[in-house]
Formats: sequence, C-alpha cells, structure tokens
Amino acid sequence: MIELTRFVLGDGPKRVAPFSHAVRAGDFLFVTGQMPTDPADNTRCVPGGIEAQTRQVIANLKAVLAGCGAAWERTIMARIYLTEFQRDYAAMNAIWEASFPVGQLPARTTVGVTGLAVGALVEVDLVVAL
Repeated sequence: MIELTRFVLGDGPKRVAPFSHAVRAGDFLFVTGQMPTDPADNTRCVPGGIEAQTRQVIANLKAVLAGCGAAWERTIMARIYLTEFQRDYAAMNAIWEASFPVGQLPARTTVGVTGLAVGALVEVDLVVAL
C-alpha cells in the first residue's frame, strides 16, 4: 500500500476551501489547484487580467512546491482551467511556456470552465515527480 502524506502549509498560499495543499503518494506529489490570490488577502485575485493572474498562480504553485520539498522543473502534468478560454489562451500560454526551462515543458490539459473560486480567470493543478 502506498503511504500518503498530506501537506497543509502555514507559510504557503492561503487555502480558499477545505483541502490539503498537496498530497505525496510514493514518488509523486499531487498539488491542489492554485488560484491567483493576492498573498496579502487570499479572498481576492490579483488585479491585472490573465497575465497577472497566471504569474500569481505560478508563484503560488512554486510556493507550495517549496513547502513540500519539490521543484517546479519536476512537474510531470498540469491541468489549467480558464474561464475565458478563447480570449486568454494565447496570453496564458506565453507566460506558462516562459516559466519553464527550454525543452522542459510538462504534459498538460487546458479546459474552459464557466467559473472558478474567488472570481479567478485561471487555476492550475499539478503532478510532480519527487
């Protein structure tokens, strides 16, 4: 049986619902979808549209990974949720691609959704190798 370790980080992004920030299962870390919440106030998204929100989601994901002893570059799979898929897809992609070393992009699925918590435009969850 695989041992599970659940991470709820005091120093990471504040949770907007009851969940673990991440769960370790064997050599994999499953990271809960992160929102583009302002570090100073987890109930609001950062202002500035999809570019600012994508950067904040990535910063929040990196903070969770650091708190779990994992590295961004070890991301295997990402799921990205966009509320304005047609409008925001290209801008989000440019920021996403630039956040990884050249040739090191993870597998990914991007889905258009009708809404996200705290009025976010984007949310991302990850599977990371440890």
